Amino acid sequence: MLDIATDPNELSFMLSRIQFALNISFHILFPTINIALSWMLLFFKIRYSQTQDETWMRIYRFWVRIFALSFAIGVVTGITMSFQFGTNWPGYMETVGNVAGPLLGYEVLTAFFLEASFLSIMLFGGERVSQRVHTAATLFVAIGTSMSAFWIIALNSWMHTPQGYEMIDGVAYVTSWIEVIFNPSMPYRVIHMLLASALTAAFFVAGISAYRVYKGDSKSSAKIALKFALVVAAIAMPLQLFIGDLHGLNTFKYQPAKVAAMEGAWQTEKGLPLLIFAIPDEETRKNNFEIAIPKLASLILTHDKNGEVKGLNEFKGEHPPVAPVFYSFRIMIGVGLLMLTCAWLGCYFFVYKKQFPSWLLKSTILMTFSGWVATLAGWYVTEIGRQPYLVTGLLRTRDAVTNTPSEHIAISLTIYIAVYTFLLFAYISTLFVMTHRAINLEQKDLARSDMKDDQLLEIPNNTQTRSAP
Repeated sequence: MLDIATDPNELSFMLSRIQFALNISFHILFPTINIALSWMLLFFKIRYSQTQDETWMRIYRFWVRIFALSFAIGVVTGITMSFQFGTNWPGYMETVGNVAGPLLGYEVLTAFFLEASFLSIMLFGGERVSQRVHTAATLFVAIGTSMSAFWIIALNSWMHTPQGYEMIDGVAYVTSWIEVIFNPSMPYRVIHMLLASALTAAFFVAGISAYRVYKGDSKSSAKIALKFALVVAAIAMPLQLFIGDLHGLNTFKYQPAKVAAMEGAWQTEKGLPLLIFAIPDEETRKNNFEIAIPKLASLILTHDKNGEVKGLNEFKGEHPPVAPVFYSFRIMIGVGLLMLTCAWLGCYFFVYKKQFPSWLLKSTILMTFSGWVATLAGWYVTEIGRQPYLVTGLLRTRDAVTNTPSEHIAISLTIYIAVYTFLLFAYISTLFVMTHRAINLEQKDLARSDMKDDQLLEIPNNTQTRSAP
């Protein structure tokens, strides 16, 4: 704190980090929904084509509007993020621009153009083109969102496990694009992110659908969407745990300092315990109030209960800030376990009880944005865990920052905070407006025909008479 108060460069450094963290934290919320939601829309469209059941088309129409809203905010916040490479982090592009520039360019040339070309057909062409063309447009938008994620995660993975380059006069030059793109951590990060998107979108759809049912929406479209989303989450969560374990093993191999911070391990130790909770203290380099399970961390990381795990003291001056990584990792795991419990309980009641109790509806509503919490926590583990490097072993974060006066950065940071607060408030408010329209007004005449499908899901008695405000 003293350095920040007395050193303008240190203050600029901290403000630039806060600004970029704010920008990327806000931006990631929307692609995380849209990647998987685009594939869900394709599923709804295909089910309609197969069955000619109007319920699937109503589900599609409701969620495609929310997709468009999320897509618009995601694009806007993504553009402002790229500006910061030049304004706040000029050292990044000067050093690794030969790698980052083309990868960002590939994303624009392939993914963004694909999305932009077919999005209008997807949104407005339902009554103007054939159903096959409309379904194809939905497919191309889904492919575009996934390709966008691929290129961005490929670049991010390279920053964690760089290879396929050589340094000449302090600048990175690519020697193999195959090695750059398919760097050692890329497959794990891409799959981990896609599954995170599936879970985020699934609980997003489930939570809003549960809210509709809880408010007395008896249309089968809300019930089917709720059931579909919980099934997706119930399948995706175990897969995420499996991939997460593989991702952890990869990180243990290539970024042991990050794993040491995640585990709160200060000393190199065989038979490392798994800390359920602790308060890491970097000044004394020890933990307070530990609650631990003996040998479990070694068993998970090395598949040997007496396996050796390097401690943070092996990386003095080269390891990330411990507390943010330690706590973020536990938040991610904790929220993930809640998601697994909610999804599996939901499927159990669907399959065996043929009804959805009120307490589970309320729990599902509370979990609407749980994917955002888990994704942000995981993202902080990843990005803070890479510190003090911007590109591991190649470029320190401090060496890439701008020399712009801190006052200027403070002004832009204030504007970002104000705009993003307004956008988030507007986004969530619009979601509720759209949801209440779906409950009260949207296709009201068709709702009567849906009533005959009520046997698909019994509504708890205490919610059947509830009306939307």
